[in-house]
Amino acid sequence: MIAYVTVGADDIARAKRFYAAILPPLGYDLTEGPEGLSFALPVAPGHAPTFPDFYVKPTFDGRPASAGNGAMTAFQAGGQQQVRDLHAAALAAGGTDEGQPGFRASYGPQFYVGYLRDPQGNKIALFSSNPDEPGRDG
Repeated sequence: MIAYVTVGADDIARAKRFYAAILPPLGYDLTEGPEGLSFALPVAPGHAPTFPDFYVKPTFDGRPASAGNGAMTAFQAGGQQQVRDLHAAALAAGGTDEGQPGFRASYGPQFYVGYLRDPQGNKIALFSSNPDEPGRDG
């Protein structure tokens, strides 16, 4: 099980605008501190945490943050409309488009996805595989 994902950011305020546009609508709570941003799904009393957490932090070595070549973090949305809404919100919050929301021929018929880059250049996917919605072939 993946417990957390961390991406680096040189400008935490810019990163906050971007991630605050997409993660709270997906159920994540934000905690801010001098070490950066921590997004976690709420934990009901008496229950174990739901993973993964997502952290946005300055680099530990003090050098500029960089996006990993081939690295991507994907967040599951509740449906195709939410993918479209969050993709638009992320663009308005300083992200850049890496692929408009839609179906991709190389994925299953229910996999609806939009791709973005955060202000630091990290690649983010927002997707839905909701079987109750129309698929690519129907």
